[in-house]
Amino acid sequence: MHSMLLIPVSDPADPRLEAYTAIREKDLTRGHGARFIVEGKVTLETLLTRSRFAVESLFLAESRLGPLAELLAQVPEDAPVYAAPQDVMDRIAGFPMHRGVLACGLKGDVPVPAAFLQQAPPSPLLLLSGLSNHDNVGACFRNAAAFGAGAVLLDAQCCDPLYRKAIRVSSGASLTLPFAHGGTGAEMVTAVKAAGYEVWAMTPRADGAPLRELSIPPRLAILLGAEGPGLPDDLIAACTPVRIPMSEGFDSINVATAGAIALSHVFGLSG
Repeated sequence: MHSMLLIPVSDPADPRLEAYTAIREKDLTRGHGARFIVEGKVTLETLLTRSRFAVESLFLAESRLGPLAELLAQVPEDAPVYAAPQDVMDRIAGFPMHRGVLACGLKGDVPVPAAFLQQAPPSPLLLLSGLSNHDNVGACFRNAAAFGAGAVLLDAQCCDPLYRKAIRVSSGASLTLPFAHGGTGAEMVTAVKAAGYEVWAMTPRADGAPLRELSIPPRLAILLGAEGPGLPDDLIAACTPVRIPMSEGFDSINVATAGAIALSHVFGLSG
């Protein structure tokens, strides 16, 4: 077992903690750049033990060092662990960090869907188009991991799945599940179809085929659109429209819930 590189911090202006300064403001301005921030024990454990991303550093409240001792043994030797009194940590982060657990990871190169599909990830795939809500993106990743999706593909209109809140809502799934991000929804669908996948476009439209009546193809991708507007007509037309039957007079559910139902149906019949 290696020795942890523990560095006590007492100055809120310590430049070594720049990545953790005013976290909420950076979230709003995409100020983390090539980095991302995780918070809380659950996502820290995922980052340290199951994530494919490199760990740059940790920042903990001093009171958390003892309770997290076993987990901290997993910190890479070259990743410093900064520790500060709770009030100093709160001042650096810009809001009360009641969990007292932050870490900084490195995004590396995130491929666009067309390049990513050269790896032929296992079916099913979850495709997201135009999802700008971090809670929904995080929930979609959590559902994708729970129901055996091979990867998640997002167009450029989707928010970053490595945004701090999206990671937390995903229960760390966005740190472990392969994903690609970029391009237009049309480009994503074209690339997925060219790679041999059938694409089901989830829609409340009456002309959509009922989910439970469809046979599951060998390679399947499930496409979800944003809450409210849903998928644009051209994307639906390029795919197989699929609907989830609902009670009369009610035709829509949360996008992450729709994805969970579709993925669960496929998982149950193919697994």
